[in-house]
Amino acid sequence: MIKIQIPNFGDLELEHLVLDYNGTLAVDGILLAGVEKRLITLAQTLQVHILTADTFGKATSNLKNIPGKLHILKKNNEVMQKEEYVKQLGYQSVIAIGNGNNDRNMLKTVALGIAVIGTEGCASTTIQNADIIVTDINHGLELLLNPLRCKATLRY
Repeated sequence: MIKIQIPNFGDLELEHLVLDYNGTLAVDGILLAGVEKRLITLAQTLQVHILTADTFGKATSNLKNIPGKLHILKKNNEVMQKEEYVKQLGYQSVIAIGNGNNDRNMLKTVALGIAVIGTEGCASTTIQNADIIVTDINHGLELLLNPLRCKATLRY
């Protein structure tokens, strides 16, 4: 669990990290450098969940060393599937990270939503629904490894 007290934002008790795969953790189905190491470290304090339609069919093999749960989405209504997934976990204890239009509701629903503007870009609706925006997934994961950075960004 990660606990962060953020003035005028709230007291967060985070247990789950839910991540989009393609466009967030991976490009063209290939896991980005540095992600595996950071997720293995984060899995010591958070339950890691990775959601994907697995467009390139590489998620299972690329994520085999990362402790956590891989959830393959059905082909239709990914927006709703992702939102329902975080609700079932108890959205108030969830951090979600994504970049696509299908991540927009997930980021809006959770306690802490992080949008990543990476190689694939980021949907404007997802940016609008995020609490924090980063330009690299590793920067987003580092925020969670150093939670005072979240406090510095979100307090007001």
